Amino acid sequence: MRLNRVAALAVLTFGVLLQAPLLYAETLIRPPLDVDLVGEVRSVKASHEDTLLDIARRFDTGQDEILHANPTVDRWLPGDGTEVVLPTRHILPDARREGLILNVSEMRLYYFPPSKPGQPDELQTYPVSVGRMDWDTPQGTTRVIAKTRNPAWRPPESIKQEHAEEGEPLPDVIPAGPDNPLGKYALRLGLPGYLIHSTNKPFGVGMRVTHGCVRMYPEDIEVLFPEVPVGTPVQIVNQPVKVGWMSGTLFIEIHPPLEEDRDSTNLTTLAMDLVNREWERRPFVLDGGALNRAIATQQGIPVAIAHTARD
Repeated sequence: MRLNRVAALAVLTFGVLLQAPLLYAETLIRPPLDVDLVGEVRSVKASHEDTLLDIARRFDTGQDEILHANPTVDRWLPGDGTEVVLPTRHILPDARREGLILNVSEMRLYYFPPSKPGQPDELQTYPVSVGRMDWDTPQGTTRVIAKTRNPAWRPPESIKQEHAEEGEPLPDVIPAGPDNPLGKYALRLGLPGYLIHSTNKPFGVGMRVTHGCVRMYPEDIEVLFPEVPVGTPVQIVNQPVKVGWMSGTLFIEIHPPLEEDRDSTNLTTLAMDLVNREWERRPFVLDGGALNRAIATQQGIPVAIAHTARD
């Protein structure tokens, strides 16, 4: 089920969200190669019973995403009528636009379905959870090698040992059902032991809470699972800083680096390297103040920082 689409490519607003109780997936018109942004930022007003986590799931965003986009809003009690920013505009990762692309620092998955005759090319994007520190999700290229409905889980010895030390021993096999952490669907990757899967704990989606696998909202993987064929290429990247163009404007999107990378990652240097790379390709007038604010806030929302130079 797809609950949001774009009416026309010429509008250049790729991904207008529709009002709905729950957005099961964000399906967007794929932009041309010279456009790097999709979706649009919106805001909604919280009701008195909402938490930010409720709003995140309702609009198909992750926990950390919505917290970074709303740094002054209380996670548990936003307050009736409080305006909440939905971080639903994205710069596409710097990778081949095919198959699945996972940006671990963004905790977001992008899927580029095969073209269909007579229909505009699409892409889908989903919030995900990735491996926590010391159980990091590996980077590199791989493929989907198998698909399983109602998978059983055979926890590896390392995870069984961790649970045993915490006084919660695991059996050798956890059958399909409500207690299975893999949920109802699993895509097995060519990296041994790693899956993209559903979950019986959806409140953790959008955080670093897994043992390296990629966890999705149950309603999201229910959309993705039937569309991804075995053999689909998968690119796993770590790009806390992304830059991209749209209509002569250069945007930057900055996410906090992974915890283990923070000491070795200088966001200013990384951002300037990417900006200088774009300057060599296409001269522009830089707004240094906008760039500095984006680096300081790290809100994960694309910010306009430059415009094409004009005579």
